[in-house]
Amino acid sequence: MKIVIITQDEPFYLANNLRYLIKTLPAHSKIVGCVVADASPFGKKSSFIDKAKQTLLVFGIGFFVHYSIKYVLSKLNPKKKVHRVLKEHQIPAILLDQPINSPESVEKIKAHQPELLISILGNQIFKEPIINLAPKGCLNLHTALLPKYRGLMPTFWVLKHREKETGVSVFFVDKGIDSGPIVVQERVEIGNMTQEQLIVHTKKIGMESIAKAVDLIENDNVELIENNNELKTYYSFPTRADVIEFRKGGKRFY
Repeated sequence: MKIVIITQDEPFYLANNLRYLIKTLPAHSKIVGCVVADASPFGKKSSFIDKAKQTLLVFGIGFFVHYSIKYVLSKLNPKKKVHRVLKEHQIPAILLDQPINSPESVEKIKAHQPELLISILGNQIFKEPIINLAPKGCLNLHTALLPKYRGLMPTFWVLKHREKETGVSVFFVDKGIDSGPIVVQERVEIGNMTQEQLIVHTKKIGMESIAKAVDLIENDNVELIENNNELKTYYSFPTRADVIEFRKGGKRFY
């Protein structure tokens, strides 16, 4: 099955996750292209300076310095670059100069003849031309137990709310936000993990869950799990007050 990945140039975790996914995918699947958008970690596009200011104001100086150092180190490490991973595995990068739902972008992706699209950290809301582009549909990974914790930064919110467990959900994209029917869902015990540890752990399980979903779709063996809107919770970007409460609750970012 021919797959196109839609992602962003995330500097911390994504390169290693993509390597693991490529190794884990079923043998008969092939990634025929990858759309790599500019990094937008907070769910919307903004300048590098604006992102830095928002990080400092909301998360504080310690968080800012920690991830600034990690960012610089990642930029100096070729193995952390998403485009390096694509080159290693001879996967074409699909370069878009228009929004992903534009006719020009749709045609560029369609030219690779994907049977399935997979969004990993996709940072644009998909509309019908993209949702319906591939005959097997469009999958997305969300690191929470949908329908709970839809939206941004689910690892932050489950820790802030002192949940005992979280998980990953691989689901078919529809017109809503994290609202499509679920193909694979796995539970994760949180224990005393920091947010950084939880991100790493759930992303790894997420790659395994994507591979499992691809295998189920390939073999026409999908039993969908309802993503019940009546049970949903939704969270956006945290405020400074949320971060203070997170820390008061004994939770750690790293």
